Amino acid sequence: MTEAAVRLAGVTKSFGSHTAVSDFDLEIPRGAILGLLGPNGSGKTTSIRMMMAILVPDRGTVELFGGFPDFARRSRVGYLPEERGVYEKMKVLEQLVFLGEIRGMDRKIVRKRAMEWLERLDLGEWAAKKVQTLSKGMQQKVQFIGTVLHKPDLLILDEPFSGLDPINQEVLESIVLEQREQGATILFSTHLMEQAERLCERVCLISKSRKVLDGNLKAIKRRERSNVVAVEFEGDDRWLTRLGVTEIERVGYAHHLTLNPRVDSDRILAAAVAEGVSLRRFELLEPTLREIFVRHAGDPAPEPALKAAGGAR
Repeated sequence: MTEAAVRLAGVTKSFGSHTAVSDFDLEIPRGAILGLLGPNGSGKTTSIRMMMAILVPDRGTVELFGGFPDFARRSRVGYLPEERGVYEKMKVLEQLVFLGEIRGMDRKIVRKRAMEWLERLDLGEWAAKKVQTLSKGMQQKVQFIGTVLHKPDLLILDEPFSGLDPINQEVLESIVLEQREQGATILFSTHLMEQAERLCERVCLISKSRKVLDGNLKAIKRRERSNVVAVEFEGDDRWLTRLGVTEIERVGYAHHLTLNPRVDSDRILAAAVAEGVSLRRFELLEPTLREIFVRHAGDPAPEPALKAAGGAR
């Protein structure tokens, strides 16, 4: 199958006088891992809810696996919403078996698979305990298991790592990448740019209800390159000043050189060779994902401010 896993075309959604998503286009190829990035209030969660037919767009079209997101197509999705929800009075294993059965899984198969996941995430000894006895982080891992239990073709994860300690974040990140290797399409929504940079092949940056950037992350970084070169070498740096480089910053063992119309990277490299300089590193610096986002949409708020903010997500 060659159709996109998700396609939104001209999607707009308003709540009263507030426009949460405005004229939004997005296409996620099958098998890709895409980060939907932006601060709280930018429209990420509203967009996801329209993908899952929880909300209906005012304008535009939404497709899952090449068609309307009906029950059959939504059953191929593992959706972990930002608002966590567990049945606290149920026992851990019972809850996972219930979640598997409502997705059509055989009871014996889902019970076996659930126990395998619980053991993998160090929750095996908690299988017969009520969910309310688990910590918030442990409950989040149980909910994550419920999301991947039926081996979905598409995983939609809305702020999946918030509230987890660094060790468990790494564990779930590795599982996300594993799911991708097994052929699943992954969409995860986050405001954590560093995490998205580690995981994503593609990114879509949105701010104030509108898309500001969308595409392959490597291609975006190449396109957004700054005019700075990092050079490490042995000896003094007088040859640089003779070239006419006026902005030189020492960062660790490297010299960061800001280029100008008279001095480009080729001229610096040629001068280093002509001067007999022993180069250890010569690199055109690419901006970080955070720097790219700031350039196009302003600085995303830190996590505490995001959690305190209201409005559409």
